[in-house]
Amino acid sequence: MISRFHHAQITIPTGQEEEARSFYCGVLQLKEIAKPESLTGRGGLWVEVGDQQLHIGTEAGVDRLLTKAHLAYEVKDLKAMEKLLQENGIEILDSVPIPGFERFEFRDPFGNRVEFIKPID
Repeated sequence: MISRFHHAQITIPTGQEEEARSFYCGVLQLKEIAKPESLTGRGGLWVEVGDQQLHIGTEAGVDRLLTKAHLAYEVKDLKAMEKLLQENGIEILDSVPIPGFERFEFRDPFGNRVEFIKPID
């Protein structure tokens, strides 16, 4: 039986790991974790999201702006996250309302679609 996600993976253009660290570890304040030695030569980086992992791999020739595929991060303070992103030059995008939640979308610096969502108390 499937019990939960272990990790999710997104991709960035080949050779842009430092830019990814700047955004995901710097702006979003996610903690980078060590990759297994057997995978270190493949590029990319891994970060923790709560008790789960986000694997940021590298992939050339992909137009990430063409997909609706995305990760949705549950956040505690949606307004603070919106302000943080805007202060770092990230455009906030409109999203379709979902009953019981506040949310918004944006594209990371590599074009990956991202959602921040918060349950309405």
